[in-house]
Amino acid sequence: MEINIYVDGSGGTNSGYGYFIKETGESFYEKKPDLTNNQAEYLAIISALNKYVDSDEEIIIHSDSKNTVNQLNHEFAINNEELRNLAREAWELMGKFSNLSIVWIPRKENLAGKMLGS
Repeated sequence: MEINIYVDGSGGTNSGYGYFIKETGESFYEKKPDLTNNQAEYLAIISALNKYVDSDEEIIIHSDSKNTVNQLNHEFAINNEELRNLAREAWELMGKFSNLSIVWIPRKENLAGKMLGS
């Protein structure tokens, strides 16, 4: 079975991150103050990876952050040390999946963005 997870994060004073699972309707959101947008996007992906780390399903993570998707797919360099640490954490989790893809989608198609009200 394919599982589609939509992730989103927003930075600033009212920052937070979360995900929405299309197949089950399940969602997760955590408020965490003073994140940057990029940090929030990474944390959203990491939280989704953690949830499914023991799954054998085909996992597709959808994010509207081009930066994060391209960095995690090794297409963009990461120049920020804090983001590099988050990327390392994500890559470590990603290595435990047999069938995982992280894909970019336009913001208007991001089901998590609607859920998170961003």
